[in-house]
Amino acid sequence: MSEQGIYLLLGTNLGDRKKNIELAHHHLNKNGISRVKSSLLYQTAPWGRDDQPPYLNQVIEVKTVMNPEKLLSIILEIEERMGRVRIEKWGNRTIDIDILLYGDQVIDKPHLKVPHPEMVGRRFTLQPLAEIAPNMLHPVIGDTIRKLLEKCPDTLEVVPF
Repeated sequence: MSEQGIYLLLGTNLGDRKKNIELAHHHLNKNGISRVKSSLLYQTAPWGRDDQPPYLNQVIEVKTVMNPEKLLSIILEIEERMGRVRIEKWGNRTIDIDILLYGDQVIDKPHLKVPHPEMVGRRFTLQPLAEIAPNMLHPVIGDTIRKLLEKCPDTLEVVPF
């Protein structure tokens, strides 16, 4: 039997990264998005550009009554409140919060794509997700997260922090 849940990826590479993750947890909880399970914190090589500091990433399973669109809206507000500025793709950030999976829902809208379209090619996403939800099925591909991690072509470093 596969797992069901809402999974978010948190990432930061500016300032006090651990504190940024903790603050993101606080803001999520304050907005009705409660954490059920957390992966370890992982230090990861920057994706897309190597001329920036390493990231701290974590995947969390959350519970909320919000639909995916409302969840995204709250996440964007939290990112803005925490100083996220979207200047360049794959640029530095105080916080980044991505919706990876929302149960078995498949959403393909210009502003919201679930499951996250790039997660299967990113070790910094799959490794912490496999830690807390190894048997979760990817609703489009049909493989478990563990299997996707085994097949992941990304070789960038992902190590426990």
